[in-house]
Amino acid sequence: MHILQPKHIKLKEKEVQELLEQFNISKAQLPKILLNDPALPEGCEIGDIIKIERKDEDATYPYYRVVV
Repeated sequence: MHILQPKHIKLKEKEVQELLEQFNISKAQLPKILLNDPALPEGCEIGDIIKIERKDEDATYPYYRVVV
């Protein structure tokens, strides 16, 4: 992982359910990320949800993607 690359974290099943309930969405409604993306952590499979933490000067913002 490169120092400028945002942190990519694979969510656990419990975290996925909480996320989907919080936003009242399904996995199909999340933006996609390809399985062969070099930024993905080891052991990712199709259908996993990835949390991407992007840092700003003042805060850290989470983005979510589903692996396709």
